[in-house]
Amino acid sequence: MIAKKGVASQMRSFNGQPVLDAELEDLSPHLYNRFNISCTENSTSLLSKLCMAEKDEEGELRPTVAGVLMGTQNPRNWLPNAFIQAVAYRGTEIRTDLFPYQLDAADIEGPLDRQIEDACHFVVKNMRVAAFKYMGREDRPQFDIAAVFEAIVNAVAHRDYSIYGSKIRLRMFENRLELYSPGSLPKTMTIESIAYLQSTRNNIITSLLAKCPVPDRPWMTTDRRTMMDRRGEGVPVILANSERLSGRLPEYRLFDDAQVMLTIYAPED
Repeated sequence: MIAKKGVASQMRSFNGQPVLDAELEDLSPHLYNRFNISCTENSTSLLSKLCMAEKDEEGELRPTVAGVLMGTQNPRNWLPNAFIQAVAYRGTEIRTDLFPYQLDAADIEGPLDRQIEDACHFVVKNMRVAAFKYMGREDRPQFDIAAVFEAIVNAVAHRDYSIYGSKIRLRMFENRLELYSPGSLPKTMTIESIAYLQSTRNNIITSLLAKCPVPDRPWMTTDRRTMMDRRGEGVPVILANSERLSGRLPEYRLFDDAQVMLTIYAPED
């Protein structure tokens, strides 16, 4: 349960509101102490400064939505739809007459930075890599992982966590990848301007992700050191890298002002 929307809570963004049925003891010291740069801050002071904890209307210090999402091992205990539903399908459409029509499926859970890493690994594990012989052998992946990484980071960081019953959906097909993120675009942004403007719904989450290092994995091909980029380069990387690989520009679409869908195309055989 999230704090009731009194005057004070209305002034806070949703990710900064206290979660009424969560206790400070629910936060993992292992997870929040990674943000303790000085190593001298006590836990209560640290959590307050990071906005991972906030006083409720009774004056009790409780984890915030951002605190639960970044500082607990299973955020779904409080936010049931805070996960990524990932499915790799056979073919180019969802066809239940094929067996198996799902090649792989997973509900990707945990703190948000782990969700990003595990979702990227799901794509790497399930995508095809084609080999071409032109001036020597060249392996061409189905999707550019740096672009996929940026897309998943954006979906996790900017989705609307106040929408209950809606999760991030990652769908892989032979010819494309689809990523659905709950929530509309900020009112200052349109589909046409998404590559040029910066806006954030979850300022605390983006601040914490900007402090999380990119995991050192052989398949993680990105030049960035931290999960979140504050320079607004994520969408341009998605567009440029994907178009360079497939020859087609990715497409953003907005459904019913409540869901943003990104389609990244695979190279044609």
